[in-house]
Amino acid sequence: MLELNKMINPIYLKTYKKGLLKKKLTELEKRMSNCDLCPWKCKANRVKTKEKSVCGGGYYPMVSSYNIHFGEEPPISGYNGSGTIFMTGCQLRCVFCQNYPISQLRYGEEYSFEEFANMMLELQSKGAHNINIVTPTPWIFQIVKALEIAVKKGLKIPIVWNTSGYEDTEALKFLDGIVDIYLTDIKYSDDKHSLKYSKAKSYFEIAKQAVKEMFSQVGNLVMKDGIAVRGVIIRHLVLPENISGLDKILRFLKEEISSEIYISLMSQYFPAYKANNYKELSRKINSKEYEKALELLDFYGFHNGWIQPL
Repeated sequence: MLELNKMINPIYLKTYKKGLLKKKLTELEKRMSNCDLCPWKCKANRVKTKEKSVCGGGYYPMVSSYNIHFGEEPPISGYNGSGTIFMTGCQLRCVFCQNYPISQLRYGEEYSFEEFANMMLELQSKGAHNINIVTPTPWIFQIVKALEIAVKKGLKIPIVWNTSGYEDTEALKFLDGIVDIYLTDIKYSDDKHSLKYSKAKSYFEIAKQAVKEMFSQVGNLVMKDGIAVRGVIIRHLVLPENISGLDKILRFLKEEISSEIYISLMSQYFPAYKANNYKELSRKINSKEYEKALELLDFYGFHNGWIQPL
């Protein structure tokens, strides 16, 4: 086990000092020219042309907003708030997305890498416990490049990778030694549902492999004085009609990861964006559905994490 003083230091600082950040950045930029950094592997040239990828991302980072955010899980928001940066676009097409103006309609602006890095430093100066990058997957190269700049200027707080779980495992390996905390969804266990409602092929298998890689990098959640400093948190949004398939997700986590893993069970679903076009998604979840989800947590023996009130 790592000594506590080692666990609480942002691990990307070590990566930077060893010169590994620059090496990772060179390889990421090369892959950007024939982009295969998410499960779509759309092969768009995002470096020398204005060709846009499936996610809509080009070469320069696009940000919708950045601020101190208190709406995350308690050890992420803490008492000073999380330094949250909402990236523009997404590799998923969730019909019920609550952030659809950002993810689907792509509201946001392009920034230089220097400006992007300065956002992180500004959030740190305001007392943020971490830099929490929301929907980071399409922007892995841009984030690492901005971090290289920000670290030189004194960025020291942990990096949170706040993701849908639809991640390419090989791309995640570039983040080993850079990301401190993975805050990841597992949205579905039925690939028919992931394809129908999020246009995501093989979502569950891809998410399972991604979570295994995340856990191998940073392990279970570690907190100091109630604030997260390292590890994995699994988020799950309960959907009506058991569309999300929680049973199989929990069985996977127990059998292949750990029953000690931290789970954030969310009851906040409401029919946003295009959800009303689907009868089964056109309502909030009911008490019976949420009670079943809570029973499953208990049945599989999960006791670490957080539960939203219905």
